[in-house]
Amino acid sequence: LFRSNKKTFQKVLIACVGFLIFVTFMAVIFHHFADTKDEPVSAKPNKVVYLTFDDGPSKNTKAVLRILKHYDVHATFFVTGQFPEYESLIKDEFKQGNAIGVHTYCHDYATIYASSEAYFKDIDKANEMIKRQTGMTSPLLRFPGGTSNTVSRKYCDGIMSTLSKEAIEKGYQYYDWNAENGDGNSSLDKDTLIHTALKEVEGKDSVMMLMHDGGGNEATVKALPAIIKNLKKQGYEFKVIDATTPVFHHHIAN
Repeated sequence: LFRSNKKTFQKVLIACVGFLIFVTFMAVIFHHFADTKDEPVSAKPNKVVYLTFDDGPSKNTKAVLRILKHYDVHATFFVTGQFPEYESLIKDEFKQGNAIGVHTYCHDYATIYASSEAYFKDIDKANEMIKRQTGMTSPLLRFPGGTSNTVSRKYCDGIMSTLSKEAIEKGYQYYDWNAENGDGNSSLDKDTLIHTALKEVEGKDSVMMLMHDGGGNEATVKALPAIIKNLKKQGYEFKVIDATTPVFHHHIAN
């Protein structure tokens, strides 16, 4: 009888110890969650890319629009009046959900960078064109060559410092870039443009990609699908420039 009671006692004792261990474990878990439930959760920053096209609209713009629509992405077009026969494509860009910005009307450095007055006279002409096609003017600017260009020094010393300041004072915002596909050199082939674009975005969570849909940029059209597909695969979200977009400003060298 004593041996039987001893075995029973041992079983009860083991059960009690096990129960106490379980209760202690649950208390620790509860205390941990109680202490951490209000702590902010760190999340990886969203990866965003702004595709931008300069120098159009031109004979290449329709193809660019078809590609953007096919992949369900949007871009920002910094337009010019260099090819007036394609002006109506600005309306198509706008209706498709893309953003429209000003890249000047004539895109002639000697003309626009001669003086502040000459630049904003040209900008006004470009915005008249945009208003004809969209019903509104645009506050978005991109300077030909970017604010870091030094070519403008040939025409007016210090003009970029002056224009960048006056543009903000007049209610505009200007956007440079932190990545490009290299098609400013229109002799480059499709594969080179793809390689350059993907190399340029490495390590960047926020990308302003410079490309061109001007008259000599057929290779850009051919490269665009692969660039979009690869950026999507990397997890980038495609956005157009608006009031919430971070500014991408270069160092002003003139």
